[in-house]
Amino acid sequence: MTQKSESSRIVNGMIKCISDHMKKCTECFKDVNDLRTGSYYENLKISNPDEFDVMFTLLVQRVNIRPFGDDGAFYSVAFKRGNHSLDRFLKEDNTVSASGMLTEFRKEVNKCVKKNKDIFKDVSLEKKKKGCPAVTLNINGTGAVPISLDIVLGLEVSSSWPTVAQEGIKIDKWLGTKVKKELKSKPYYLVPKYEGNGTVEREGVCARDCWRISFSHVEKSILTNHGSQKTCCERSGIRCCRKDCLKLLKHLLSLLKAEDSSLSNFCSYHAKTTLLHACCSRTKDSDWEVTQLGPCFQQLLRDFEGHLKDGKLPNFFIPTHNLLGSGHNCKSRQILAQGIEEQRNKGFPIFR
Repeated sequence: MTQKSESSRIVNGMIKCISDHMKKCTECFKDVNDLRTGSYYENLKISNPDEFDVMFTLLVQRVNIRPFGDDGAFYSVAFKRGNHSLDRFLKEDNTVSASGMLTEFRKEVNKCVKKNKDIFKDVSLEKKKKGCPAVTLNINGTGAVPISLDIVLGLEVSSSWPTVAQEGIKIDKWLGTKVKKELKSKPYYLVPKYEGNGTVEREGVCARDCWRISFSHVEKSILTNHGSQKTCCERSGIRCCRKDCLKLLKHLLSLLKAEDSSLSNFCSYHAKTTLLHACCSRTKDSDWEVTQLGPCFQQLLRDFEGHLKDGKLPNFFIPTHNLLGSGHNCKSRQILAQGIEEQRNKGFPIFR
């Protein structure tokens, strides 16, 4: 708890400093707000408080979005008539350049780090990764554990969710139709992320300039209020093991990845999505009693193995988007599925 408190204090100070810099020293990013997402803020951290995620969001009014590709996860963004603070990032076809905007955002974060050495002591900016929407700061020498802070730039869109998302988030029998309606009234976010070759063009738009849709804030809300009964896991309610199962699956995945570099494309989001689908098929809190952690975890592993063997893990919000599609070949999926099955059969020696 001491380590957690110290890491949180350090990260919060840095986030505030960067936010203040954007508001005071830039024109294009002056209206940013920060949105805390990820495992730390969802209380799903599996080990040390060493990874934090924050999205710096910009509300965009009157935009046209067009699908980039067929899976419904990627879009090009164009402004409707009027002046915008982000006009400098417009291309000739009036679409917003995701790569240009991320490059400028990265420059401003770097300026802030260099200008405020008292706050950003022993902090380094990680080299940009292809297709990654995050600016990553590595924080060392804090007296606590080394910390990685991912700062993601996001466009906030307050209009209705895209048509492809209307068939997703099937929580009706789990959390109820009222909750589903409330969640779908929230905005959605677009982050500068692409898959594959960034030079691929569709209708004149390069992949590196498209945006991936994000519902991370909705995921956080669902995982915070995850019970079919509203008092689930509250002080006056009965505890379930949903989050514990996810933590165990994430931990197992991270250990298997550490042993085999061919599994590097698998991530905790695959585990989280597997749990969300599982909760929609086993909807009652009694299906996840805390005393049944062992059997529930075993069942969640079988779910994940099934997705890996079939090569299909639908995006929880966009069923047409297969999270095990691009970048996940059959061989790596089989290796991971076999590794999980072997751990199950041997009583998880990797945990010892």
